[in-house]
Amino acid sequence: MPALTLSKHRLVLLVMLLGVIPIAAVNANPDIYDDAVAHPGRPADDLRRDAIDHPAEVLRLSGIGPGMQVADILAAGGYNSELLSYIVGSRGHVLMLNNAATDNWSGNYWKTRLANNRLPNVEHRTIDLQHLPLPDRSLDAEVFIKDYHDLYWVDDAPHSLWPKMRPSMVLDEMARTLKPGGILLLVDHSARPGTGRADAQKLHRIDEAFARSDFEKHGFEFVTQSDVLRRPDDKRDQISYQPPMLGKTDRFVLVFRRRT
Repeated sequence: MPALTLSKHRLVLLVMLLGVIPIAAVNANPDIYDDAVAHPGRPADDLRRDAIDHPAEVLRLSGIGPGMQVADILAAGGYNSELLSYIVGSRGHVLMLNNAATDNWSGNYWKTRLANNRLPNVEHRTIDLQHLPLPDRSLDAEVFIKDYHDLYWVDDAPHSLWPKMRPSMVLDEMARTLKPGGILLLVDHSARPGTGRADAQKLHRIDEAFARSDFEKHGFEFVTQSDVLRRPDDKRDQISYQPPMLGKTDRFVLVFRRRT
């Protein structure tokens, strides 16, 4: 009996070790998304954003990888564009696409980010979202992060830089330029359920169910979602981009595939 008891103890120890080894191996070998976030030389402002935006978890959900041709739609200063540049690598290409208003609002920071050929596989373009200057089916993936709601926003200020757009045209262009089976990663500030697009104007938020339906109507098939950016404490009744909600909004993360 003592020998049998010892054998059981050894078996338990072996099972425990087998359970630990894979975890240790994973922790010792970060994936390309963790590597991108940990890449040396990222701007200090970007590093401060990481705790709020959880970029490795969000971009990992998309499956974007080495060698891909990717468009960062309304990339602003290029926070995600830089991370994507590390993920797609030297054989891949990232298009940092802004309209003139987004370039202006971001202080044309893209120039600093790309200065001295710092990110050689990233190309900035100032474009009209309703007429993307890209060939049909030329992209493997698109990311549209925290700006989809602005397709439904109308700036009534005199001499506004923000163009009035037809969202359906923009989504059709996004579908046209994406390869069949290509991936779209969508992130935006959550509005209250059932509000549709109404809060895009006053709160710079949009209803998740409306967003999903909108893209599904324009050639996209829903694949998956993540709760990594959820904030249950957000009542979704205040404007998204200024205090007290700046950096504290509930955000939905959706992944779609271009229908074949």
